[in-house]
Amino acid sequence: MGFILSVIFGFLPMLVFAFFVYWLDRFEKEPRHLLGGAFVWGAVIAAGFAFFINTLLGAGIFVLTGSEFIAQQTTGSVIAPLMEEILKGFAVLIVFYFYRKEFDSILDGIVYAGITALGFAATENTYYIYNFGYLESGYTGLFTLVFIRVFLVGWQHPFYTAFFGIGLALARLSPEWIKRVIYPTAGLVVSILMHSVHNTIPALIPGVAGIVIGTLFDWTGWIGLSIFIVYVIYREKNLIQSELNEEVQMGIITAEQYLKSFSIINRMKALLKHVGKPSFQKITHFYQLCAELAHKKHQFRRMGDEGGNQKIINQLRKELAELSPVIN
Repeated sequence: MGFILSVIFGFLPMLVFAFFVYWLDRFEKEPRHLLGGAFVWGAVIAAGFAFFINTLLGAGIFVLTGSEFIAQQTTGSVIAPLMEEILKGFAVLIVFYFYRKEFDSILDGIVYAGITALGFAATENTYYIYNFGYLESGYTGLFTLVFIRVFLVGWQHPFYTAFFGIGLALARLSPEWIKRVIYPTAGLVVSILMHSVHNTIPALIPGVAGIVIGTLFDWTGWIGLSIFIVYVIYREKNLIQSELNEEVQMGIITAEQYLKSFSIINRMKALLKHVGKPSFQKITHFYQLCAELAHKKHQFRRMGDEGGNQKIINQLRKELAELSPVIN
């Protein structure tokens, strides 16, 4: 029963967190199959390989130094942050290279990175809750570890990996090749550094003081990233508002549809009227297309016709023109 509860409390909260990250992407939802694949990558591939590599290299350092303390600290402060961020980052990198049409904004980078990291956290949490909670102190230890892993440090992995996602998104929208190299590299370095600082604080400052300082460090970072996400959502709203004005002039969408395309509140009101009706999916798809068109027009101005942007723009306009008369 202890193992089953460890799996439940390891995965269920992270799935709830993942749904919240998905919800944050208000204007242009990412494909669910890609997000599901990212979560599975984090939970299975990244977590599995990280455990194997961390254990192997940690054992190697112990053999070389004969010191368990050195092996533990080197693994926690250097090896784990490096290996785990690279392994999680691979999922975001795969989307970036093979599904570039879906990688349109900074928010997209944060979403893919966050979902991957939450998959990783689900497996890691299960391991910690069972091995260091239940097996050591029974149900008291289990629920203590649940509190620590879910409430105190629940957002740690998405926070770290988000920087790599941001770096890739900035590279995606940069015409200069040097920036396409610098941004992801810098993002990965920051991810590893933040992860390393989190793991190092308890070793440098043992006891309650280390827990308090570590928690303050984590929550300060999370709050800062949350503020940045709100800013990114606001920028995306302005981008859609700016880009789709032309479609109103061309008669592709109506002025009323245009106002709903960049207003979260107005769009939600429109969707609520059609909840449970066949028209709900059609309206959702229509405003998804509006956001996609806005992003593709923005990319065309910044990047030119890379990836066939003009063809995609023409196709999106055609689809919107066909749907517009039946959307109210």
